[in-house]
Amino acid sequence: MTWTVTRVLRDRNAGLYLAAVVVSGFGSSAMWLTSGIWVKDLTGSNGLAALCVFALWAPTLVGPVLGTLADRIRRRPLLIGTNLGVAALLLTLITVDSPGGLWLLFAVLLVYGAAGVVHDAAESALVAAAVDRSLLGDFNGLRMTANEGMKLVAPLAGAALYAAYGGATVALLDAVTFVLAAGLYALLRVREDGPEPPLDGLRARISEGVHHLWGRGKLRPLVLAGGATMLFAGVNGALIYAVVDGLGRSPAYVGLLYVVQGAGSVTTGLAAGPLLRRLGEHRFAASGIALTAAAVALRAVPSDAAALTSAAAVGAGLPCVLIAVFTAVQRETPGALLGRAAATANTLMFAPNAVGLAVGAGLVGLVDRQMLLVLLGLALLATASVPLRAGARPSRASAS
Repeated sequence: MTWTVTRVLRDRNAGLYLAAVVVSGFGSSAMWLTSGIWVKDLTGSNGLAALCVFALWAPTLVGPVLGTLADRIRRRPLLIGTNLGVAALLLTLITVDSPGGLWLLFAVLLVYGAAGVVHDAAESALVAAAVDRSLLGDFNGLRMTANEGMKLVAPLAGAALYAAYGGATVALLDAVTFVLAAGLYALLRVREDGPEPPLDGLRARISEGVHHLWGRGKLRPLVLAGGATMLFAGVNGALIYAVVDGLGRSPAYVGLLYVVQGAGSVTTGLAAGPLLRRLGEHRFAASGIALTAAAVALRAVPSDAAALTSAAAVGAGLPCVLIAVFTAVQRETPGALLGRAAATANTLMFAPNAVGLAVGAGLVGLVDRQMLLVLLGLALLATASVPLRAGARPSRASAS
């Protein structure tokens, strides 16, 4: 693992990218939690507080549309401009101090989420050009580690800062992190060709990303497995409070489970590069999904040891399919199409997670929790066979 970190950080562009991920990830994770607390304090409404997360995630549903921007503009200037634009937007939240200002907060969060979709698509596309191809697996693993590491510390820091100085101060901190990230992107050394003029209409350009993912035999099973895994993971996530209730613990115990899960994700991120080289994308994804399947089924056992072990295993297994998909898309997609393909892959994987959360919330009061967890484990195990079978037929996959 130490060699993986050293190997990536030796690459100047990869090191700058990871620094930008850490800096902006800290601010984003802090703001993600603080926005809900802010709305709850101003209104007392749990429903409005929950809408903050929805506003941030809703733009993912139109990822293929937003991803076209990443293929129409040079990616490095787009990343710099997006970060600076979001920083300026966050400064407007300094004026929000009453329920009457919530429209501005929700509007900013919605644009924030849309900018995040464009940013992720442009970043994924530029990484493929700026970072050595042999480092892509290591880089994507360390990027996951950086993101998950920030989720362990930034929300607590954001909550403490909010309690001491209020939401406007957290928004200002987030704005500063975006400015710093823009500066780091400006330091990248990468030569980009100008985007080619579009030959077809907007609808045709949007559909190209979908057609590419579906038409490539190596990508299709990975994206399908990723979407199904995130769907079942969403249902599993909706059951977390029921699991804690079954243990006889207070809701605050969920915080401990999330910390343990985050630690598992950090570990997988560090090991992802070597494992990808050894197993390949399909077997790496299948192994992670199978581990997640066992972990979800284990959660049916009503004991603290099982719950903690399950949380660590979910954290270690779930990122595998995501890292595998990101790496495969970067390696298998032409540069001119990579923004749309990356944004479409994000939508196809993360939109099902939101659906799963909604389905799980509806099922938790209707179906026995333990039986549902075992069924989810079996469904995930079946999902693991999709990339595993594809990986066992490399010649056919590459030909399709």
